[in-house]
Formats: sequence, structure tokens, C-alpha cells
Amino acid sequence: MDSEPSFSEADVHAVLSRTIRLLAVLTVAGMLVVGLKLGWRSSLLLLVGAAISATGLWEWMRLMSAIISRMDGAVTVRPMGMVLTGFFLRLGLTVAVLYVSLRVLHGSVIALAMGLGLGIAALIFEVIRLARSWTF
Repeated sequence: MDSEPSFSEADVHAVLSRTIRLLAVLTVAGMLVVGLKLGWRSSLLLLVGAAISATGLWEWMRLMSAIISRMDGAVTVRPMGMVLTGFFLRLGLTVAVLYVSLRVLHGSVIALAMGLGLGIAALIFEVIRLARSWTF
């Protein structure tokens, strides 16, 4: 009888760390292409979007680590209030950064959306890679 694959806190950390590294590589490549086609302002907007995605992934890693450590009954756990406070502060800071970058840079909004989407694309790639490695 096959056992179900387990997903530990270390696995979450490893997957999200690989995702952030992939996001960094995709961001550099995307900035080069967008910079050549749409200009440096749009390239910076792509960087802003990718940075927001990376911080979002990092916050999800912290949130998932806190939840998994509670579910596993770990001896030392992060206070959930601090993790949630950081999550919502980052969310508020994200809105401010989006507003300021759009008002100041005057680049392509599509480049900003592409930067935000790079995080999702990197995460989907890592999930597919992880799913293919599991044997059921």
C-alpha cells in the first residue's frame, strides 16, 4: 500500500525559495526585453511588479511555516499575530508602492502586470515540477 506524499515545513521553504530564485531570473530576462521594447520606465515597472510578487511569496512562506509548525505540534512556534501583522503591513505597503510607481514612472501598466504575473508563473512552474516528482 502506497503512502501519501508528505509536505513538511522544509518542503514549503524549499519550494518557495526555488520559486523566488526562478522569479529573479525571469525578472532580469523580462527587464531586458521590456527595456528594449518599451523603455526603461516600463522596465522599472516590471521590476516593481516582480518585487511585489517576491515579497508576497516570502510572506506566504512565513505564513505557511507558521501554520504547518502549529499543525505539527512544534515546540517553538512563531506568534501568529506577528505573522499576520507582517502580512497585512506588506499588503498596505504594496498598495502604496503600486500607487507611487504608477504616478512617478509613467511606464506601461502592462509591464507592471507582467511583473506581478511572473511570480504566479514561477510558482506554477515549481508546483508542476513538484507534482511530477511525486509518485502515487
